[in-house]
Amino acid sequence: MVKTTTPQLSAIINCKCPKCRRGNVFEGPMYGFKAQKVNEDCPHCGFHFEVEPGYFYAAMYVSYALVVAQLVTTGILTFYLSNKSESPVLYLGVMAAITLAFSPFNFRYSRVILLHWLSPNVKYNPLLDKD
Repeated sequence: MVKTTTPQLSAIINCKCPKCRRGNVFEGPMYGFKAQKVNEDCPHCGFHFEVEPGYFYAAMYVSYALVVAQLVTTGILTFYLSNKSESPVLYLGVMAAITLAFSPFNFRYSRVILLHWLSPNVKYNPLLDKD
């Protein structure tokens, strides 16, 4: 049997368009020396990613939630892996490094999560999910 639609989770992980799940939301790789750039329109279906002016400002809230989850997890892991150390310098250093290392990830996935899950007017169209 031939697969006819792209699963939503796969489209989110691969940063694909929420409308057709085929076109790339971003140009280039996540980690690199060039700044990450969001495509203005989907290269596959032509969907305009910035639904309204200032649309991606809401991605800051999603990014904040991602950072909080990462820092809580990192703090707990650091506590247990450092034999329950109480050194604030250790925690601040580890958390600063994690925040810096995950900032490209958070930038990219906060926008993709906003497009796929938190935008009620953006709907998947299975007719566009074809080569």
